Amino acid sequence: MNAMLRSHLTDSLTEAGCDEAGRGCLAGPVFAAAVILPRGFSHEILTDSKQLTEKQRSSLRPIIEAGAISWAVAYVDAPEIDEINILNASILAMHLAVQKLTATPELLLIDGNRFKPVFGIVHKCIVRGDSLFLSIAAASVLAKTYRDEYMQQIHHEYPEYDWHTNKGYPVKKHREAIRKYGRTPYHRLSFRCETPDINIINNSPGIV
Repeated sequence: MNAMLRSHLTDSLTEAGCDEAGRGCLAGPVFAAAVILPRGFSHEILTDSKQLTEKQRSSLRPIIEAGAISWAVAYVDAPEIDEINILNASILAMHLAVQKLTATPELLLIDGNRFKPVFGIVHKCIVRGDSLFLSIAAASVLAKTYRDEYMQQIHHEYPEYDWHTNKGYPVKKHREAIRKYGRTPYHRLSFRCETPDINIINNSPGIV
């Protein structure tokens, strides 16, 4: 087992790790995953998806899916992100992923420090949880790989934005493409961009 990550927080409860991907992007949905791992699950390289290469994440995805008791992925698209704000959208995506699980968790381990209760399930927010618990790390890998796959697909609709490489994040080439070509239906209107001449502004309400 990865010595850096814990298998479970409790001795007996059925735990689901939850994490999201795409929260800081200019374009595309925010994805979330929920994963229930058996207590005997282990893998030597499984950790926070941000610490893994794309090849490592891709190799881990089928291992996680085959080894999990239950797993699910869900997303919230750009228009709804603009309507409810990115924090609420990230939480909603996790709620939707939990709802899709085929087994009912008794405890949710949430990566980060903000969450809202769902279905009366006890939850615990854990900052940097994806580098502490295997189930959250597994969720981070699924959320990231499924979102990357989605962005690669929509890249073919709008190749000028280079989403197959930047995945919608605000890198220089993406910002320059917005200046040149404008926004697409996949762009979030509520993202505050550091570049003042890009017409993407923060008009999101606070968390409710």
